[in-house]
Order: sequence, then C-alpha cells, then structure tokens
Amino acid sequence: MKRRDFIVQGVSAGLVAGTATGFGNLAQLAAAFPAQNLYDLVAVRDGEPEVMFDRAIASLGGMARYVKKGQKVVVKPNIGWDVVPERAGNTNPKLVGRIVKRCLDAGASEVYVFDNTCDAWNLCYKNSGIEKAVKDAGGKIVPGNTESYYHKILIPKGVSLKEAKVHELILSSDVFINVPVLKHHSSASLSLSMKNLMGIVWDRRYWHRNDLHQCIADLVTWKKPTLNVIDGYRVMMRNGPRGVSTADVVTMKQMIVSADIVAADAAATMIFGSKPEDIPHIRIAHEMKLGNMQLDKLSINRIKI
Repeated sequence: MKRRDFIVQGVSAGLVAGTATGFGNLAQLAAAFPAQNLYDLVAVRDGEPEVMFDRAIASLGGMARYVKKGQKVVVKPNIGWDVVPERAGNTNPKLVGRIVKRCLDAGASEVYVFDNTCDAWNLCYKNSGIEKAVKDAGGKIVPGNTESYYHKILIPKGVSLKEAKVHELILSSDVFINVPVLKHHSSASLSLSMKNLMGIVWDRRYWHRNDLHQCIADLVTWKKPTLNVIDGYRVMMRNGPRGVSTADVVTMKQMIVSADIVAADAAATMIFGSKPEDIPHIRIAHEMKLGNMQLDKLSINRIKI
C-alpha cells in the first residue's frame, strides 16, 4: 500500500534538515532548531523513534514548553496487547522511553505510564518492551487493571457519552501526553490519538454499544491531552487492533506531533492512505470544534531525518 504525499511531499520553507546526532541534550537541540511558534503540527519521517521525537519536540520549542519543573506527568501509550514490538500492536517502546526521559529532563517530579489493557496487563507491559523502557528512563509504570483505580467523571458536552470512569492518574496529573500507535482497527477504522483515550476509561463496552465514533469524540469534550505523539514507525495495515503476525505490518518510520488531537489524527490518516473525512470520529470531532482536521489550514513543519 502506497503512502500518501502528506509527509513525503517536497521540502517546504518550514522543513528542518539534518539529523539529531551531535547534540548532547534536548536544550542544545532546541537551540539548534528554534521553534516556529506558528506550527500547529510537526510531521517527521525516516528516523528512529527517539531521533524523530527529539527533532519534533525541539521544533516546537522543547519539552519545557509543555512540562514545567515539579509537575506530575502521565504518559498514555497503547499497551493493550501481549505482543512484541515487531507486531506493532502497541506503541514503540523506544518512543515511550524517550518521552519519559525528556519529561524528567524538563524537571517533571514524576512521570507515570499506564494503560487499561485488553490482554493480561502484566504480559502486555513486559512483552511490549514498554515496562523496561519506562523503568530504564526513570519513569514509573503502574497498572490499570482494577476498577478501583477509576473514578466517575461527568461529560456535560457529550452526545452519546455522558459519564465515564477515568483512571486516577489522568485526574491527578498536571500534564497528559497521549502516545498512540497508528494502526488499523476493525471497529473504529483506525486507532489514533482519540481512539487511544479509550485506554484511560474502565468500561469500554458501553462505547461499542452506543455509537462508538460519537463516544470517542465525546470524551475529548471533557479533557484534551497536553500533547499527542502518534507513532507511525511500524504500522499495522490490517487485522487490527491486535494483528495476526508481522505480515500485517509495514515499517514506515513516521511520526506526528501536535497539541491539536484532531489535527494529529487527521494527519496520521494520510500516512495510512486514508482521508480524515473517511474516519467518522475525526469528522465528528472537527464538527464539534474540538480541533481542526483541515490540514491545508494548518501550519505544518515537515522534517525528513
């Protein structure tokens, strides 16, 4: 399946050339590649996950723009499946580890990582490689498998979803970084930033019974992540969300980073070979004014490593 030209099109004035090698820390990198404050979104390709994230966050002004000294941070990857990284069912562990490290570098007091998994949580955490990556980076990985971790919230602007039980870390943290993996999904068409938020709630069965796409958009009316980082390094093109084998996976080495959750999802559809308007929850969220799916209206920094 061919990739769309959203990221691979010709070099624009906003493109930053070169690699991240030769810079000792993110502050030096941010200084070398100063932020253009007009950027709504950064799209990076052809690098390793750590390098692509460093380049993206540097072009947005560095992690200190999003994480302040002493703040408590929660990072929410997709860790839903008991599969190895090569299967692309979960977020790339190298990316998760780098985000945790950069948050701590920026002065975060604590960085927590969790997911409400579909397979056995301890096996998902271990075999995804995310548990080790988080611990090696200095973060804390916590379970999301018990209802007592979740507390009721009201969603007054929701259409189909009026309330939910949300993990206490989302309620108590100062910064919320959403780190989904881009992949096919049998029910939602694609699993992206908004779909990844289903992992912060306890009862997801209600969503599937009551207009899944509307419920996905409804939760965003309650709380938007501080930052969305979409992992498109390995992309599951079919049989999602769990996949069957590595035959379902294409290595694309791409990443989307934006504070606008709708824009991030819209951009990621183009990597997959779809269009934003073809994914109902993206269209609904745009119509609810939760973000902007019109990519031609956005200021985008396209970076090729």
